[in-house]
Amino acid sequence: MSESAFDEHAAEYDAWFLKNQNVLQSEVLLLAGFLKEPGRALSVGCGSGLFEKILRDDHGIEVRYGVEPARAMAEIAAKRGMEVQSGTAEELPVEDGSFDTVIMNGCPSYIADLERAFAGAYRALRSGGHIVVADVPAESSYGLLYQLAAQIGTWDDPGLQVLAPAHPYPVEFAAAANWRTTAEKMELLRKVGFVDLETAQTLTVHPKYSDDAAEEPSAGHDRGDYVAIRARKP
Repeated sequence: MSESAFDEHAAEYDAWFLKNQNVLQSEVLLLAGFLKEPGRALSVGCGSGLFEKILRDDHGIEVRYGVEPARAMAEIAAKRGMEVQSGTAEELPVEDGSFDTVIMNGCPSYIADLERAFAGAYRALRSGGHIVVADVPAESSYGLLYQLAAQIGTWDDPGLQVLAPAHPYPVEFAAAANWRTTAEKMELLRKVGFVDLETAQTLTVHPKYSDDAAEEPSAGHDRGDYVAIRARKP
């Protein structure tokens, strides 16, 4: 995917999360549940570093290193204390076996060759290290809404307005995504060699009401609009 949408709308991306504070906190809690003692951690597609700053400040979870292709996003992440390298998920600019944890939060839908990206993460991890992949599943309520908004090209459609949250995800980002199911991501993780897959989910109410309150994560991936997969490198 071209990084142009994220370069052109970097501030808008952050603004959306800040308008949807409970959605943001729900997603942070989901990540925090899978990031206990992450060791040396790398965030691939770290964006503006917003999640990493909240994890550090509110949960004591240190994710200091990032890789980000969009320069405008990387500049914001650096201001938030991250060490960010320019690069893509498919061509990770890191040494083999140099990390204990690799995080791909919210970026899998924007990676053209996800199998190659997972293989790169596998290479970057030490034996026994973990990958944590979190994203909106294609089959979820949010995923279906985003795909519909992308096809229409706007949230202003009367039919969508009665279904959408008060502050919907910018349509530019929805249109740039390649939404994948949780099953597809799990299959690719196994294909490149990861084992011991486990899932957790959040945002289990309708998107129209998902920002009403922050939600603790629950096990599984059968009803959440945001799903995390954790897997281990043998």
